[in-house]
Amino acid sequence: MLHERAGGEFPIQDLLLQLRHEVLATTKLPMAMEYLLTEVKHSGLIGPAMRRLAHYFTPFQTYLVEQSELDTGRFMMNTAFRVMEAEARYRIENATPAGLFFFQFEVLCRNRLSYDRGLTAISGDPMYEADWAKWILMLRAQIGLVDFADLVFLASEDYRDKVQAAGESLEGRGPFLFGVKEGRIAFANRQKDPLYLFSALQRHLGYPEVPKPDPPDETLDLIPQMARRLERLEARIQLMEEERRATLDITKFYEQNKHRLKFPE
Repeated sequence: MLHERAGGEFPIQDLLLQLRHEVLATTKLPMAMEYLLTEVKHSGLIGPAMRRLAHYFTPFQTYLVEQSELDTGRFMMNTAFRVMEAEARYRIENATPAGLFFFQFEVLCRNRLSYDRGLTAISGDPMYEADWAKWILMLRAQIGLVDFADLVFLASEDYRDKVQAAGESLEGRGPFLFGVKEGRIAFANRQKDPLYLFSALQRHLGYPEVPKPDPPDETLDLIPQMARRLERLEARIQLMEEERRATLDITKFYEQNKHRLKFPE
């Protein structure tokens, strides 16, 4: 609801004040919204309150909102709300740890967020068991040094099957968190931009897509641009008419540049 009504037009405290009366009173959600509203009025930020309400918000959701509240960042709060909405929809549709991880990691890639802090927040999601959390923290240390598709392939059942088919031992390998299809897609997208891997997973396996920022509305600047062009066109037509009538007085253009001209005394 915040995403639908925000749009950058209304203060977040006004939206929370309005929405707290629309949620079910049979739950404790109104109390949580009241706490969020109090924190916003006190500090102007919603991230610290979300961090304290860990039973309502995952660490990754809190991280997104905190990044959107930074003065130096380009990640907008409306984008954070759209991502959280898409993630919530996926969670209620039989989400898998693999699908959720690819979704969250693509959010980091597309919005150029910190891999270190972002993956740390992702590892704290209750969706991931201990093996998943450990692998995600390992990924945090190796991302940028090892190709992401290679890391996914090495943690897939496809790689496990190939190792076993070669008669080699699995000792010291794994964990194998991704399926055979994920492993094959990752192997086919090695040494490529990770966005190609995400697109292939969404296309072939139906993984959720990350909301993309809306393109800027160029029509907002179209009318002012046309007005300026018409003004210049009118000025040119006026000069042409004055020149045709032999009434053009070019001395009026001297005034603004007279300090550059040297007239004879």
